[in-house]
Amino acid sequence: MRRIPLAIPSLIPVMIIMFTAVVLHAQTSPTIYAESFRKGATRVTEEQFDVKLTPDNPTYRELIKDSAGNDRYELTIIPQGPEGDAQITSWRLRLKDLRHPIYNNILLADQAPSADPKNNLWWLNPSRFGLVAIRAMRIVKVDSFYVAFQVKDLHFTPLDSPYLDSMAVHFVFSNTDPRTPKP
Repeated sequence: MRRIPLAIPSLIPVMIIMFTAVVLHAQTSPTIYAESFRKGATRVTEEQFDVKLTPDNPTYRELIKDSAGNDRYELTIIPQGPEGDAQITSWRLRLKDLRHPIYNNILLADQAPSADPKNNLWWLNPSRFGLVAIRAMRIVKVDSFYVAFQVKDLHFTPLDSPYLDSMAVHFVFSNTDPRTPKP
């Protein structure tokens, strides 16, 4: 009969605790908050919606209304991939103020390009080299409202390739900070 050293059974609870901690950490998505370079008093008509992106429907456009009900902003999502290739490796978001079209994307924290994750929340890049974790909750304060968005699902074809065949993103446009708990 073979004897198990006493140290092995005493390690089992420690291993279970470590496994549980890893699983719980993987399930909680980080939240990254940034403020746009745009500071103003404009508020929006609050809404939330889901967007499903695929190679057959790779772009998306939505008009966002201000609090008076007028079309004020344009949200667009466009695919990104290798030059000259139809494959998709990521998607890029752009929020444009229709009254001030000089600004190409007001989801930027700073108009100058940078590697700061807070200035790259608009880039939905699932690569392990992406500046923001793909499943992170991203919140950007623009003027006097908040844009919160999060990738809820994504799929690669084939599974081990960098090419996306779908991505689902949830959006919330709100006049209150989504990080504060609701009473």
